[in-house]
Amino acid sequence: MTSCYRCGDLVDLCRGPHLPNTNRAKAFMVTKNSAAYWLGDQNLDSLQRLYGIAFPNDKLLKEYKKFQEEAAKRDHRNIGKQQELMMFHPVMSPGCCFWFPLGTRVYNKLMDFMRSEYRLRGFQEVVTPNMYDARLFLASGHYQNYKDDMYSLDVEKQEWMLKPMNCPGHFVMFDARVRSYKELPLRYADFGVLHRNEASGALTGLTRVRRFQQDDAHIFCRPDQIKSEVASALDFLDFVYKIFGFKASYALSTRPKKALGSKEIWDNAEVQLKAALDQSGREWSLNPGDGAFYGPKIDIRLQDAMKRKHQCGTIQLDFNGPIRFNLQYRKEGVEETEDTEEKGEFKGAEEKNAKGAMSVVFKRIPIGGSAAVFKALKTYRPGPSLSTVPSITKTSVEEALVAAKTKVTFLEVETVKGLPVKKDVTTKTIDPYFAAYIKDVSKAFFGK
Repeated sequence: MTSCYRCGDLVDLCRGPHLPNTNRAKAFMVTKNSAAYWLGDQNLDSLQRLYGIAFPNDKLLKEYKKFQEEAAKRDHRNIGKQQELMMFHPVMSPGCCFWFPLGTRVYNKLMDFMRSEYRLRGFQEVVTPNMYDARLFLASGHYQNYKDDMYSLDVEKQEWMLKPMNCPGHFVMFDARVRSYKELPLRYADFGVLHRNEASGALTGLTRVRRFQQDDAHIFCRPDQIKSEVASALDFLDFVYKIFGFKASYALSTRPKKALGSKEIWDNAEVQLKAALDQSGREWSLNPGDGAFYGPKIDIRLQDAMKRKHQCGTIQLDFNGPIRFNLQYRKEGVEETEDTEEKGEFKGAEEKNAKGAMSVVFKRIPIGGSAAVFKALKTYRPGPSLSTVPSITKTSVEEALVAAKTKVTFLEVETVKGLPVKKDVTTKTIDPYFAAYIKDVSKAFFGK
């Protein structure tokens, strides 16, 4: 559908709406300007693009300016530079963050926290290559649908690519041997370095980068385990966000125009995610056409102190990946004899044997990477002090956990000259599942 708006002699094909006349714009200002190529083609003329905003009265314009001033005070790029936490270089490596020692300490603590949570929830950390033969991405469909956002290399006259995501590498690992239904769900966690060829005009601090790491994980499971795994992933997200004091909103993103697989596969996946959201009792909204090209997803947005929403976590359901890589497992009741498979060039969805059943893959990212949460924390907390990054303390943990059976000693600490000092010791009864969490966090943050 195309919309058309007329204003005097101007007829504009756009989403609109247009003001009926300029009398409505009582107060306006130009916010910025930038260069842009005609039709987005760098071989064509370079034009100047002006950005502006208009309001029906001066009061609203003043409120807008005040809002922008407050937002600038919380700009993580400025705060990071002032406190020597992190920086970006516009020439030497645009879109890639340089972490100073103090920023690296915060970054690593966030990574340690997520690693401890992964272990407690049955995830196994893996390490995968940074670059692959392009044939892997041809098999996964990323080459056909995502090639423009990937970095390619010439390796011995063969096209290789830096990985923009971990999914295909985890598929290769799952396919390394015959899997049994008893092994599922199989949960892989990966903190590997990713690269995406984002347009220079889209780069925005830690929000949109070219090089990053994220708390990425894939869950290989049976169809009958989908509902419980989604519920578990949502609970994990809630736990993490409560620790950091974030407010989250949920949206179901459905099939985009450019998508892999049949409509039936997509409909089934969307129904499964919708049922999990409904059963969880959470409020959620529909985000039509914004799913990943391989499957629908639950997007989680966090709200900062300026009431702006930031995309961080996601839960994605992928039926297409297992089909394209033929990721089967041995069904219950089948004799557990060792299968011998001839490993060679990928052949697509070729049936391995009649005894196999197709697995389902979840992609689950709670915080979208330490860099993303670092940015959100610095934006969420008012003021530029380094102490605005919240500590994981007795109070925040107690609020996030449900009391149960095991007694655990909490260390209450205060900060003296930037270092944690023991202030008080108390004993609290909590669930055994979280007892190990307390020990991990205490060791990671306080060295004991």
